[in-house]
Amino acid sequence: MMKYYLQVSILLFIFSGCEEIEKSENSSWNLIQEQILAPNCANCHITGTAIYKQSGLDLSGGNAYNEMVNVLPKNISAKDDELVIVSTEGGMKGLSKSFLWEKINAYDREHFLSDHSEYGQMMPPGENFLTDGQLQFVRSWIEAGAPETGIIVDEKILSDSNRYKPAPFKPLPHPKEGFQLHLGPFEVQPNFEREFFHYTNMNLTADMYVNRVEIEMRPGSHHFILYSFLSETALSDLPNYDEDRELRLNSGGLILSTLRTMQYHQFFAGTQWPRLDYKLPPGVALRLPSKFGLDQNSHYVNRTDSTMIGEVFTNIHTVSESAIQHVAELFSMSNQELSLPPKKVTTLQKTFRVKENTRFGQVFSHAHEKMKEFIVEIDGGPR
Repeated sequence: MMKYYLQVSILLFIFSGCEEIEKSENSSWNLIQEQILAPNCANCHITGTAIYKQSGLDLSGGNAYNEMVNVLPKNISAKDDELVIVSTEGGMKGLSKSFLWEKINAYDREHFLSDHSEYGQMMPPGENFLTDGQLQFVRSWIEAGAPETGIIVDEKILSDSNRYKPAPFKPLPHPKEGFQLHLGPFEVQPNFEREFFHYTNMNLTADMYVNRVEIEMRPGSHHFILYSFLSETALSDLPNYDEDRELRLNSGGLILSTLRTMQYHQFFAGTQWPRLDYKLPPGVALRLPSKFGLDQNSHYVNRTDSTMIGEVFTNIHTVSESAIQHVAELFSMSNQELSLPPKKVTTLQKTFRVKENTRFGQVFSHAHEKMKEFIVEIDGGPR
């Protein structure tokens, strides 16, 4: 009997020791990795994905700490601002130097969109913001110097499940110099995606120079784009002013007359985010041709059983020609040689050559549900 008792006691001691080891390994960093990064970030930030190629971050394994802490971001603007992904300087200084905090701090969203739109979108994407508890936990960890070991933040903070809610839609104030476009309010019928175009006469007597574009949309928008037209477009091929040109019939079929005008489009500005404030560098402005108006393209998706209301405000900020040193021109690079066999994943590639030093101001990827990946990169590697 005594021997059996000793065996049980030894086993209990061993199990108890294991529990102590597990608790000591449950550091604040491990909690961040397991309860914040793994469920919210690691599915996209994994080797081989488009997000990985863009960010260089693999947060799916045990090397996430070394991937982020005191590491320079791939984002050029953040690097130029002397940020690291996570700083170990501690305090407010460390927080202000951490690119991660800029990307996840939902409560500073307006600052991010207006002052740092070149940093990309906020994370996690799609307004799936971290909870208040998760944000506070990460903030406290960075302020403590972002250590890899040790429990330096109270785990109870993570129980706060409140979440930031974006500010309600509100009209933009008119720009001091320039003009404002207003589309809507308009209805989007239940269980339907409405996409339409509205050609607006800008009443320009000479080319205008634009150095900033603001866009504000009601929730539910898939995208909003402003188009000019290719310089060689005949007046007879332009749509009528101030008419809504629907892309789809109520049955879902496409309207060919609308498709026909789309082939003459020249991208001017646009966004897939509810709010955009795009600013060109000082001394640079985009030429807006006086020959054409602007074709407003709104696309809303309504997955509910009730009618949705859409609305878009756009501010076009202009400067005098004498105030600019470089004129940015509209351009179009298209690949219309597409062949997609059924029930097969197809990779398409197109290389465009430029004959002079060229800077691109705004490049978006745009994909629908069947696209796996879309990449824009310099042919032959970085310059």
